[in-house]
Formats: sequence, C-alpha cells, structure tokens
Amino acid sequence: MPVSVEPKSGAAFLAFPEMKALLCEELSARFPSQPVQEYGDLLYLPEFEGADVPWWCRDAMLGPFIVHFSSIKEAASALRSVQRSWAPYQFSNFRRAALIQEQLPHINLKAKLFPYQIPSSPIGLYTLLDGNTLLASAKTSSCLPAGAIVWVEDHENPPSRAYLKLQESLCLARHFFSVELPHAGQRCFEAGACPGGWTWVLAGLGAQVFAVDRTELAPSLMANSLVEFRVHDAFTLTPQEVGACDWVFSDVICYPERLLGWMRLWLESGLTRNMICTIKMQGAVDWKLVAEFSAIPHSRVVHLNYNKHELTFIHCH
Repeated sequence: MPVSVEPKSGAAFLAFPEMKALLCEELSARFPSQPVQEYGDLLYLPEFEGADVPWWCRDAMLGPFIVHFSSIKEAASALRSVQRSWAPYQFSNFRRAALIQEQLPHINLKAKLFPYQIPSSPIGLYTLLDGNTLLASAKTSSCLPAGAIVWVEDHENPPSRAYLKLQESLCLARHFFSVELPHAGQRCFEAGACPGGWTWVLAGLGAQVFAVDRTELAPSLMANSLVEFRVHDAFTLTPQEVGACDWVFSDVICYPERLLGWMRLWLESGLTRNMICTIKMQGAVDWKLVAEFSAIPHSRVVHLNYNKHELTFIHCH
C-alpha cells in the first residue's frame, strides 16, 4: 500500500509512568465530556481545542497526524519528511518501533548528568498503533525526548532522593524562564529542609543556603560552611525575618491552601524573585486550587518525572 499521511484533530497527552490515573482524572475534571482514545499511557482527545496542556501530562501531541505505511523504511521516511528530530513512545510493537527509530537521526535517550541544558529546539513524538500505522506530532509541549528527563543518580552523597526533583525543577526553570541556576554569591532559603536533599543540590552549586526545619540536616550539611541552619517551623518565619533571597524553596508536606498563602506572602514581599515549591496533594486533587497556583504571573505548574502524587510550582521573574 502507498504511504499516506492523514492530519488529525485534537491532541494526545502522554502520562508519566504510573500516573495515568491522575492524568485521566485531570482530563475528566478540567475538560469534561471529551471522548478519549487510549493507547497505553497516551490519551488521544480528538475533539480537544483547548490551549492548556494538562498539568499531569508528560508530553503532548499538539498537531497529531496518522501515517499508514508498509515498511520500516517508509515509516522513517515519512517522519523525516516532516522534521528531523523524533522521540518514541511505545506500548506495543516494540521491535518494529526500535527498527524505525534506528533509521531516524540519532537523539540521546541516555540518563543525564546535572546540570543539564534542556535543548531549545522542538522534538516530535510518535507511537505505533499497530504494525502499519503510527500516530505522530511534530508539534509537542516538551523539548525533552518524550517529555521526561532521567538523571544519572548519585547513590552515595545526597541525604535523600528528593534531590532529583530539585535538579529537574532547576533545569526546567532555566528552560522556561532563561534564569541562571543558583550559584556562588546568591542566597537561598529552604523551608522544611530536613534531611537536606535540596540543600545538598544548592550548596553543591555554590550558593549560600539558609535551611530551616524542626530537625537537623544530615551531618555533612550541618558542617558545610555554605549552609546556615535554624531549628524552627519554617512557615511561621516571615519574609522580613528571613531577609532578601535570590531563591526560595519548599518541599514541605502541607495542605496546598497553606502553601499558597505562604507563597503569596513571599511574592508580595518583593524579597525574592524565584520560587520552587512542591504542591503535595492531600487526598483528592482540588483542581480549582491548582489553577490558582497556575494563574500566578511568571509561573508554571508542572508534574516532574520524579514527582509522585504532587505537582511542582516554578516562579521566576
């Protein structure tokens, strides 16, 4: 059969691993009455016309099309005729998909070392629906292959795996807002810092860190000259008591309403320009409340590859 390319309406949204249920819940809550076609963790909404990409979406196909083909060569050629860079998501036909990827220009799918500069050029996303049909989109919501970054992990030095979230958040902040990563000469405030995974990242970048929690950090961080620690409930310290900071961070377990109020105090104080906070869901997700976070100017709400039942708020101005 000859190769055919068929433009499609709507959009398709790829869930993060083990997060499909939450993406489905978000689509149902925010975009009700939308029919959904499921291809593994990829949810295709043929009638979707909105501009907002779901928060729990890893990568979105924003200009989907179908390719019908007979051979591996035809499939790869059809994708190359649209643009150069493509990343795969696959839920079936794995061997055939791997053969197609081998005939496309190389992209680096290996784990990354921090700090990593996220590319600025777009990368397409495709998946095989069956042995002779693929769904693809050159226009996507992420410049990362299939929308996710995976780190080469340090299993010896960080006091917790939470450091992976901050590494990802900082790289996204730089990508979204063109800000520099925290560095020597800058002051950071971390609320609820124990055991110190985020403080470890910040001190490793050379920044001064004012870390506050009711429990001390790991001994190596308590002895670090870049770290000032105070025993206190971090959310009861006012911005004026903490003083001006280049960055403010929170990975505290608290109700989102309390986090939002605390963040607004900082943003209204004018004592910081950059914030990264984890929005930890307590039970069912309050979608209207998440929308309040998202509506704050110069901000993004995202789900990270290293998030679980939580979202991350990034503000840079």
